[in-house]
Amino acid sequence: MAFLADALSRIKPSATIAVTQMARDLKAKGKDVISLSVGEPDFDTPQNIKDAAIAAIQRGETKYTPVAGIVPLREAIAAKFRRENGLDYKPSQTIVGTGGKQVLFNAFMATLNPGDEVVIPAPYWVSYPEMILLCGGTPVYVETTIENNFKLTPEQLDRAITPRTKWFMFNSPSNPSGAAYSRSELKALTDVLMKHKHVWILTDDMYEHLVFGDFVYTTPAQVEPGLYERTLTMNGVSKAYAMTGWRIGYAAGPEPLIKAMDMIQGQQTSGACSIAQWAAVEALNGPQDFIPRSKKAFEERRDLVVAMLNQANGIKCPKPEGAFYVYPSCAGLIGKKAPSGKIIANDEDFVMELLATEGVATVHGSSFGLGPNFRVSYATSNDKLEEACRRIQRFCAQIG
Repeated sequence: MAFLADALSRIKPSATIAVTQMARDLKAKGKDVISLSVGEPDFDTPQNIKDAAIAAIQRGETKYTPVAGIVPLREAIAAKFRRENGLDYKPSQTIVGTGGKQVLFNAFMATLNPGDEVVIPAPYWVSYPEMILLCGGTPVYVETTIENNFKLTPEQLDRAITPRTKWFMFNSPSNPSGAAYSRSELKALTDVLMKHKHVWILTDDMYEHLVFGDFVYTTPAQVEPGLYERTLTMNGVSKAYAMTGWRIGYAAGPEPLIKAMDMIQGQQTSGACSIAQWAAVEALNGPQDFIPRSKKAFEERRDLVVAMLNQANGIKCPKPEGAFYVYPSCAGLIGKKAPSGKIIANDEDFVMELLATEGVATVHGSSFGLGPNFRVSYATSNDKLEEACRRIQRFCAQIG
């Protein structure tokens, strides 16, 4: 339509939301669908957090909040960064947004000028490039490989940086691959960034607490203190505390950047929901026993899904270190005939045929910038995962 902004022509809808809605629509029509497309813990929000929200309502905490967040939450965020990441931030160096997405968007809006580049390892979360494009920047994609477990090498990062690079967008553990960088792997990347003084680091740590086995989580400013003054560390309560619908993300970084983001948010949405903020205070300050319990369940699910997918014809599925996703390759099935008779030309064909034939909803890897792969979210029950994987095995066995 002629009256719509030109900026809309630069972006596309979220593939993860689109597939999830498609699965809902099929379910509504009576089809037996198992959705492995949504990045959302299936656990309920812990009771102590819900109780804190109810108490906040009863206290009358129902008014507008400061744009950057209520003081107790900003204090809790600063305390969390000290306690868990060894990062010393004042509450004035923190900001609360309506989910992590808003925090990222405000950071890009506050800093990007036309021609500014943002380096993004692929595969990437679908919203990163669209946010950058909406804010006038240019995404620069660097493809990782399945052989390197979808991790960026320091050589790749160094080659991707130009005089126009404004940000390096970093996500560990990764959505969609689940790949997490060890301290030594991260140090190799931060060594490159120390050479390029004009590049800022925006790190999405949303899956920080979902790492498995003996993996020890670290974040860039923690590994290389020399990057502290040009790093924005973003996190939130959505994944660790099963609080996706509460819509609370947060970040910490240099105060001038935080103030700029605060100004944008003040003209955009103002402060996040007051009740959700008080719930987040309890999440960060209260008992943390929910995290190891959910982490153990996710680790068991990861092992189940990886084992079963690797038994499927033409599928190769690495075992990631974190998050609740796997990112298997379906390269062995490209160019072959699906049970419907359709030739599978790419990963999108694969996931659409899988959904139509077996009622299993996944997301095609090309929407995350790297194919032929597909993303499976294992944030659902073991029974559903076993059944979904059996259906995937059956579907792949019929491709020829």
